[in-house]
Amino acid sequence: MAPILTCQSITKSYASRPLFRDVNLAIEENDKLGLIGPNGAGKSTLLKIMAGITTPDDGKITGRKGLRTAYIPQDEKFAAEKTIGEILSDSIEGDVEIHERETRVNIMATRMGFPDIAATASTLSGGWRKRLSIASKLITDPDVVFLDEPTNHLDLDGVLWLEKMLNDGTFPFVLVTHDRTFLENVCSRVVELNQIYADGCLVVNGKYTDFLVAREEYITAQAHLEQAIASKVRREIAWLQRGAIARQTKAQARIDEAGRLIDALAEVKFRNAQNASVEIDFNASGRKTKELLVGKHLEKSMGGRMLFHNVNMVLSPGVRLGLIGANGSGKTTFLKVIDGQLQPDKGTIKRADALRVVVFDQNRDQLDQTQTLRRALSPVGDTVTYQGRPLHVSTWAKKFLFRSDQLDMPISYLSGGEQARILIANLMLRPADILILDEPTNDLDIPSLEVLEESLQEFAGAVVLVTHDRFMLDSVSTLILALDGKGNAAYFADYPQWQNSPFARDSVRPGSASTAPAGGSPLMQAGSLRSSTDASPQSERKKLSTNEKRELNNIEQTIETAENEVKKLEAKLTDPTIASNHVKLQEIMQQVHDAQEKVHRLYERWQDLEARAHST
Repeated sequence: MAPILTCQSITKSYASRPLFRDVNLAIEENDKLGLIGPNGAGKSTLLKIMAGITTPDDGKITGRKGLRTAYIPQDEKFAAEKTIGEILSDSIEGDVEIHERETRVNIMATRMGFPDIAATASTLSGGWRKRLSIASKLITDPDVVFLDEPTNHLDLDGVLWLEKMLNDGTFPFVLVTHDRTFLENVCSRVVELNQIYADGCLVVNGKYTDFLVAREEYITAQAHLEQAIASKVRREIAWLQRGAIARQTKAQARIDEAGRLIDALAEVKFRNAQNASVEIDFNASGRKTKELLVGKHLEKSMGGRMLFHNVNMVLSPGVRLGLIGANGSGKTTFLKVIDGQLQPDKGTIKRADALRVVVFDQNRDQLDQTQTLRRALSPVGDTVTYQGRPLHVSTWAKKFLFRSDQLDMPISYLSGGEQARILIANLMLRPADILILDEPTNDLDIPSLEVLEESLQEFAGAVVLVTHDRFMLDSVSTLILALDGKGNAAYFADYPQWQNSPFARDSVRPGSASTAPAGGSPLMQAGSLRSSTDASPQSERKKLSTNEKRELNNIEQTIETAENEVKKLEAKLTDPTIASNHVKLQEIMQQVHDAQEKVHRLYERWQDLEARAHST
């Protein structure tokens, strides 16, 4: 089958710095391609070139005749006063009748889960703006879709929604992402853009785990190649250095071959040297206090809505607490309560004497964009003190893969990943008892994420981590605290346990109408930490009746039947005879809504029965 789009010898430079050269890549029918690479490799630029937005310096892009492409940027601006429906309608190209236009808008809005298409863009959160960005492109019915960091601004539930949407879709796509779990779950081909490869990129058919194996094999082979060429070069140089009489008889061909070997060795050495990673090592204070922070019966409301209540927690050295919840569920507020920026409405927090808390702010608010990289890394003078020893700022910068010529560059000129590395560098200079990290993975490339994970795992103090990166969440956290968006909280041993729990399924989803505090969730324990979010004591719960026990035994099958009904109704929305009938379409959409509400009530019932069963 002929490819639908081909990149031939694509080369691009930024200012005087080459991003990539002679890249060859073909996009196949039904391709699900993940494009990865270190910060600065040119991933977003290559994506724009393939989408026809940016022109390469050299090379050619060839697309199938009449190919329709859609490009979804990291951040997209919408007119604040426009409604979701208007934005979707304006995205439809060509002369389309009003009735058909409205039908397509309603179908897309339902597919994307928008609860109200009359809502204006100014009222949408970052996650819902991302959904709108995707919807406004998919409504054009493109042949191939290009997505640049599509999981940015999405919470965990939003990422799961996006995974399902891409897996269920029939269109080929190319996406840039640093989310390794997302990459593993949605892509069937992985391409890394990196100068360590002789061809400028490595293409692997398979999932991300298959790519990791192929990459390791390539790096090992390149190391062996460097050793083999170096041995040959040493022999040839020794041969060339023999006496003058011998040199007169030397074959010119062998001299030329020696020169080619020297050039080849230099090229392999250069490529292998590019395989460097950030040096991240947080500076723990070394405090031996058993209880760094103890919170009892913590409660906080914002804007008249309960975010969490009756939460108990203990942070000790070695505890790494991962915080999970949908956007708006109160994760950042919870971090601010721990840090002391906000006071709880109820409950108490006891901190160890002279407790040192270091915070990573996801909004980059700590950075002065007009400041130079040099001053951002070393505010006074040209040295920093790290773990008791002075380092020149240029040496410190190299640990975070900054070049010397970037030191006097304003921070505003740096990429999001580079700015994130500045914040991490500053954190490493401050001894800490507790590290609080609010979305530290945003914009970091995969090698930096791997080093960050290792550093957090080895940190001797306590860590509180908010991230939508499930791979990091699961590998770093010793404990998970989940907020359900209705005021409840519960502890879980790890991410999979939370994901498979009724608590997760009952949590408020983005756009859900249910935002008020719920009556109670089951008491969950893990280690020495306990969440007591149920408003009523266990002793006051009624025991299960015989009928309720029977109901509990059968409820999973009941839920499965109800969920299948939702799927059947959703399938009807794609029926052309229904889609073209505005009245019938609205009727089916209402049935879908009612069926989804039934599933929601069943999960609530299951949670209540489970809680009472475990309390007896």
